[in-house]
Amino acid sequence: MFTGIVEAVGSVSRVEPGRGATRLWVRAPGIGEGLDLGDSVAVGGVCLTLSALEGDALGFEAIPETLARTALRALRPGSRVNLERALRADGRLDGHIVQGHVDGVGRVRELARRGDDVRLFVGCEPALSDGLVEKGSVAIDGVSLTVVGVGEGRFDVALIPHTLEVTTLGGLCPGDAVNVEIDVLGKYVKRYLERLLPVPDDRTAR
Repeated sequence: MFTGIVEAVGSVSRVEPGRGATRLWVRAPGIGEGLDLGDSVAVGGVCLTLSALEGDALGFEAIPETLARTALRALRPGSRVNLERALRADGRLDGHIVQGHVDGVGRVRELARRGDDVRLFVGCEPALSDGLVEKGSVAIDGVSLTVVGVGEGRFDVALIPHTLEVTTLGGLCPGDAVNVEIDVLGKYVKRYLERLLPVPDDRTAR
């Protein structure tokens, strides 16, 4: 489990395609301290297992399913990624509960800057925006954020200067792909209600 509070921004040093998985090498000075092989790390909001260590470079295996369902497939040497180690049982939950299980890939529509008021507008599948609520939580590339507005196939969040400084979000451009994970609590409530309540008949709704 993660919190969406980014600990460091790493830089992809190598991408090594393989038969069963692609190995991503991320250079991240400092964050490797205390990590062991097999530990979980959120890389751009995706929970990956640490499989190799070479100095300050961390190696992760991304299977085809992960690459197909996330924006990790677009990573190239030099790409910057947000990193967060898994939450300790005695740690503080400063953001919100983040699993590192991406629900979908969104596309940046606009990063609007008006002084200190910075708004990020993201387009996504309607099924994804349907799981979001205003003032609720969402993780974008592993960053815990509050939803400002939401509509069919779109939503937006506000970014404070600190977030822009310590994460990759300030460098986003229109068209960029971002990993989106909706609030897990809301996701399970929605799923439960869909099973519990009857689906309305369009004929009776007229």
